[in-house]
Amino acid sequence: MKRVFFFGCMIMLVLCSCGNGGLPILGEATMVDGKPVYPRIADFDFINQDGHHISNASFKDQVYVADFIFLSCPTICPVMTRALKKVYDGYQADDRVSFISHTIDPERDTVPRLKAYAEALGVSAPKWNFVTGNQDSIMNLAEKSYYLAANADSTAPGGLVHGGGFLLIDKNRNIRGVYNSLEPKETDRLTADIKRLLREQF
Repeated sequence: MKRVFFFGCMIMLVLCSCGNGGLPILGEATMVDGKPVYPRIADFDFINQDGHHISNASFKDQVYVADFIFLSCPTICPVMTRALKKVYDGYQADDRVSFISHTIDPERDTVPRLKAYAEALGVSAPKWNFVTGNQDSIMNLAEKSYYLAANADSTAPGGLVHGGGFLLIDKNRNIRGVYNSLEPKETDRLTADIKRLLREQF
């Protein structure tokens, strides 16, 4: 069976240094009134494991880490979630940092199922939101805002394909880092980069 892990879209991103040793802003800037404007995460509105609406406003004045998973995934998703839990544990007491995992399989990943999954993992909202919603909206957000592939594929394990990246988002809704969730060194880099970003923005 074919296993496809996507980071390919990220190679298209243009990096721009923020100066002072800061993290880059990812994405190709457009010039507006002589100033560069970078892509931002699009508006969204999903439902979390507690049945609450989660939108961009839920992360006001926070940085957050995002990924895309599905609970019946037989390959990379359990590895991703265990890796992200380690990052979560390091920032559990810091209200400036949150986490969001989007299911790309909303038909099966209902609110009660997401709730049970989060409880089994030992995490809770609003610190870590597991969100569901319209599948097309979630997949479009993955591809257009986070530059990660997400689509149905009958030949893939579990019938769905998605990128295996963690994405670090700043309080201005800009992507500041992308990390291979399957590499422990990348998880360590994410943990360190969150600290750098907090120094920059707070």
